[in-house]
Amino acid sequence: MLDIKFIRENKELVKQNCLDRRAKADIDLVLSLDEARKNLLKQAEELRGLRNAKSKGKPTDEEIAKMREVGDNIAKIEKELGEVEKRYLEEMMKIPNLTHPESPIGEEADFKIVYKNFEPKDFSFKPLDHEELMIKNDLIDFERATKTSGAKFYFLKNNLVRLNQALLNYGMDIAVKHSFVLLETPDMAKNEILQGIGFNPRSGEETQIYSIENSDLSLIGTAEITVGGYHSNEILDLKDGPKKYIALSHCFRTEAGAYGKTSKGLYRVHQFTKLEMFVFCKPEDSEKYHAEILKVEKEIMDGLEIPYQVIDIASADLGGPAYRKFDIEGYMIMKGDDKHQGGYGELTSCSNCTDYQARRLNIKYKKDDGSNAFVHTLNGTAVVLSRFPIVIAENHQQADGTIEVPKALQKYCGFKKI
Repeated sequence: MLDIKFIRENKELVKQNCLDRRAKADIDLVLSLDEARKNLLKQAEELRGLRNAKSKGKPTDEEIAKMREVGDNIAKIEKELGEVEKRYLEEMMKIPNLTHPESPIGEEADFKIVYKNFEPKDFSFKPLDHEELMIKNDLIDFERATKTSGAKFYFLKNNLVRLNQALLNYGMDIAVKHSFVLLETPDMAKNEILQGIGFNPRSGEETQIYSIENSDLSLIGTAEITVGGYHSNEILDLKDGPKKYIALSHCFRTEAGAYGKTSKGLYRVHQFTKLEMFVFCKPEDSEKYHAEILKVEKEIMDGLEIPYQVIDIASADLGGPAYRKFDIEGYMIMKGDDKHQGGYGELTSCSNCTDYQARRLNIKYKKDDGSNAFVHTLNGTAVVLSRFPIVIAENHQQADGTIEVPKALQKYCGFKKI
C-alpha cells in the first residue's frame, strides 16, 4: 500500500492516479479515517498518562472511582479505535500503487508495443491450433479431465509430459545463470500473505483464488504469493546485492468470467505449473532489476524461436501492486485460420511493484546509515506450462501435423520431433 504521509501530502495526485487505474478507492474517506484514528490514539494516550500519574501515589476512594471511569473510557476508545483501524486498513488496501510516468494511460487495449522480434511465418498449409495438434498427436485429454475434475482441467500425455519437464529445466538453467536462487514453494499460503501481495481471497464472485473452507489458507495463483511472503516481517541485508529467486510451483486459478475464444484449450485453465522470478532490492535499483527480469524472459523466449512482442501495459490494466508492467505476448494461431491470421496472447508478465507489497508484508532492509527502509519487490514469469506449449506447438507445427522441438529444448527432452 502507499505511505499515508504521501497520500496526505499528495491527495490530488493520488486521486488522479486512482482515476487513471480505474480503482474504486475513496481518498477523502481514507484521510477522514486517518484523522479519526489519530484523534482516538491521542485521547487514549492522554487517558493512559492520567491513569499512570495517579497510580504513583496512594489514591483516595474518590480517585479510585475516577480511575475506574478513566479505565472504562480507555476501553471504550480502544474498541472504537479497533473498528476505525479495521475500516482504515480496508480502505487503504483499495488504493493502487502509483504509475510509472512512461506507462500508457488508458484501458487494456491502450498498451504500447516496445519490442517485436520477428513476424510470424507464412504456412504453406492450413495450420492447426494447439488443441487440434495435441489431440491429433495424443498429447492431451480434455474430455477425461472434465469427467474427473471438471471443465478447464486436462491430462497431459506422452511426449508433452517430457517437453514440459524440458521447459522447466531449460528455464531454471537460464535463470540460475543470471544468479537466481532456486526455490520450490508450497501450493497454499495464508490469506494475510495473499492480501499483502495484492490478491483478495473470498472477495466475491470474480475472485481468481480458491479459498480452503474452515481455514485461513488459499491455493496460490502464482509463486509470487509464496516467495513474496518468504521474507515477510524481516529486515534484509542487501549490502552484497538483491535477493533473487526462481520459484517452481503449481498455480490454481478460478478464471472467473474468463470465457470466449481465448479460453480455448490450454490458454485459460484452472491448474498449471510455473517458474516465477522474484527480486527483493533497494529502491534505487528496482528499475535496473525490472529491465533484468525482462531481459531473462526475452532470452528464454528467443531460445524457443517464437515470434513475440513486448508490450508496456496501460494504467487501467496494471492491477493494484504494479508500478509498471511489461508483458511478452507470443503469436498464436487461435482460430486455425489460413496463413497467420491469428493474434498475440500473453505468455509472461514482468512487474515492478516498488515498496507497495513490502509495506503490506513489512519487509525492510538495513541502510548504510543503520536505519531501516522498505525494500522494492519485482516479479516476472520465466516459464508457464499452460501457454508455452501452445506457442511451441502452433509455431513449430509441420504440414504432416507433427511438431518440431526447438533446438534449445532438444538436449533436455531427448527428441527433435513430436
